[in-house]
Amino acid sequence: MKVDDNATLVRAADPAEAGPPKFFSIVWRCERDAVAETRDEPEYFRDLALDRIVDPIVAEWKDYDLAPFFYTRLDDVDAIGWRHEVFRDLECDETLAAVRAFSGRMRTVGMRLTHAAKAHYRYEKERLHLEAARHYAETVEELLPRLSAAALGSRGMRAFRTWLAAYAQSPAFLALKSEVRAVLDALAAVHYCILIDGDTVTVRPYAGETDYTAAVETTFEKFRRAAVEDFRVRFPAFSGVNHIEAQIQDRVALLDPGPFQALDAFGAAHPEFIDPVIARFDREVQFYVAWLGYFAPVAATGLRWCYPRMLQERREVRARDTYDLALAKGLAGAGKAVVCNDFALHGVERIFVVSGPNNGGKTTFARTFGQLHHLAQIGCPVAGSEAALWHFDRMYVHFERQEDIANLRGKLQDDLVRIRGILERMTPDSIVVMNEIFSSTTLQDAIFLGRKVLERVSALDAIGVCVTFLDELATVNAKMVSLTSTVDQRDPAIRTFRIVRRPPGGRIYALAIAEKYHVDYASLAERFKR
Repeated sequence: MKVDDNATLVRAADPAEAGPPKFFSIVWRCERDAVAETRDEPEYFRDLALDRIVDPIVAEWKDYDLAPFFYTRLDDVDAIGWRHEVFRDLECDETLAAVRAFSGRMRTVGMRLTHAAKAHYRYEKERLHLEAARHYAETVEELLPRLSAAALGSRGMRAFRTWLAAYAQSPAFLALKSEVRAVLDALAAVHYCILIDGDTVTVRPYAGETDYTAAVETTFEKFRRAAVEDFRVRFPAFSGVNHIEAQIQDRVALLDPGPFQALDAFGAAHPEFIDPVIARFDREVQFYVAWLGYFAPVAATGLRWCYPRMLQERREVRARDTYDLALAKGLAGAGKAVVCNDFALHGVERIFVVSGPNNGGKTTFARTFGQLHHLAQIGCPVAGSEAALWHFDRMYVHFERQEDIANLRGKLQDDLVRIRGILERMTPDSIVVMNEIFSSTTLQDAIFLGRKVLERVSALDAIGVCVTFLDELATVNAKMVSLTSTVDQRDPAIRTFRIVRRPPGGRIYALAIAEKYHVDYASLAERFKR
């Protein structure tokens, strides 16, 4: 096999280069993709409430260091498709169960190694290390047949399965398994006697003394009446060895040195027995398992999720039945319903201008738009029944900030500085999400500045969302799409949280509220007649 830059699994062309096929990663399609891995949270993360989604996942799966996978965007559409394929494989209950069982057993291996590192006594350390190796070998052997029986469709999982099959038959793994079995069998064959006389403990070889356990049980069987309380002491797993037990071990080793020398030799020969590929797979596959687990309670409420189509040429961005995932997760826990919305950009349309009454879902819509694009670009399924999203190069978010006295700038100046920084860095492939810009200045100035900003974004032909209280911004040019948050037709004070495509209706809302409280022109005129 030749090395393909887009391949994760390759074989050497020279038969002399023996060994298992090379497998790189289950989350990165190739090493080139992994170069961009970052530990830095994107600037827009908290404005879009992505931290409310990712932080609980990272905290729950803290042993696996998943944060970089949620922070790092994929710059290649095929790399996104790579992750979609793996997600689809893990939607199969049998495959997911196999991976979860593997991860559970690997956690046990890790626990034994941790206890071995913390143990105080030589043979206790070495025996825990040996047990970890035994458990590791069993874990590999258990996973292989389960994956072999699975109908895997993803390039990543198939490549790992091929690598695992070769690894399980590799000389290194077979030797490890054989040595573990030989040392365990040798230790199991050690027999010795302990004589306790006051505070003196004598350890001597086993000389074929009779085991009276069965005879004692037979003698007292006639006194058995019914089930009684069991007073036997149960030792917890990994309870450790005390100093007396450690000294007994040392003396047994003096009486029968062979098995203990083998135990010493095993520890020296295999200080690190977990293959790096197995360790990497164990960590990386949790990205998929954790995301599916996060979505499960949301999906249980009837909300849908989908694999987005990533657009690079046509810009007909759209989504159906979508929602703010952070909000949906919280409401699902409280047993409350979530309102879903649709959106679409057609032809020359590029920017959603969202207006309407306060607390009507405008900011939630903006967050949803940003969440969808970020999550899509890290290869995750997203909220909604269908989605076609723009494969962006950068996302810029401008949400209202509290005035910061440390920078010696007023709120308007701070807004202008931040907006200018965004406009200077944006490209035609960027996405911008703006929420209530220039709310700290006069109406006319806000309209003037808002128009200038949208004209610059429009000139770049970038895609975005602008949430505003200024209806005038919805008609800057043909690239603007007016969306409005709606209210209950019978009571305009009740928000429906539905965002619909229609001309801005700020005055309509004001008139409806005025009519409700009888302060509209007609009601006031009638009142004055009296």
